[in-house]
Amino acid sequence: MKGILERLYNGIVKENPTFVLMLGMCPTLAVTTGAKNGLGMGLATMAVLVMSNMLISLLRKVIPQGVRVPVYIIIIASFVTIVEMLMHAYVTSLYSSLGIFIPLIVVNCIIFGRAETYASKNSVIYSIFDGIGIGLGFTIGLTVIGLIRELIGSGTAFGFQVMPESYEGVSIFVMAPGAFFVLAILCAIQNKLKLKGANRHTKGNGGCSGNCASCPSAKEAEE
Repeated sequence: MKGILERLYNGIVKENPTFVLMLGMCPTLAVTTGAKNGLGMGLATMAVLVMSNMLISLLRKVIPQGVRVPVYIIIIASFVTIVEMLMHAYVTSLYSSLGIFIPLIVVNCIIFGRAETYASKNSVIYSIFDGIGIGLGFTIGLTVIGLIRELIGSGTAFGFQVMPESYEGVSIFVMAPGAFFVLAILCAIQNKLKLKGANRHTKGNGGCSGNCASCPSAKEAEE
């Protein structure tokens, strides 16, 4: 149970694909004009990630090392096709909004990376939860970016009016530059929180001064 929770925490916080690993930037910047698009893209990617991790882990002792890359691509592409067909059939409006970025999940480095570094070396259960954790981290990242852009850009959240009718949206936030602005701000906040955590034992006004001899933490460690 501890290992499963660690996989989930790892994917959502420690190795968040959007804010920590900075992977999958094409869909992150392109489809997050609204919270619905971000949520839909994240969930579609998570579904492919979980299923491909599961199958690759099941076949990890069967797939020859020399052909593992094309085999991984075939497995991922098969699940992407299934997800694309289901979205086309049941969520047509979302399918139209995401467009070409649904089939491009095949070349998403998050999915191939987890297949190569984790699913091909670990058990099925852990691989599934690794996919869920990384997928949730990606979904949360895209949804938060899309929500902020939609809220500031048009005054709505998930399509519902939130701001007063008199609110005039900042149109740049629903354009391409807005994605860079929001991503940069969120990454800066995330990095600042990590910096505080790293220096929480340091006394004084600010972080590491570079003088290890006078560092209180170093003196405590020596004692």
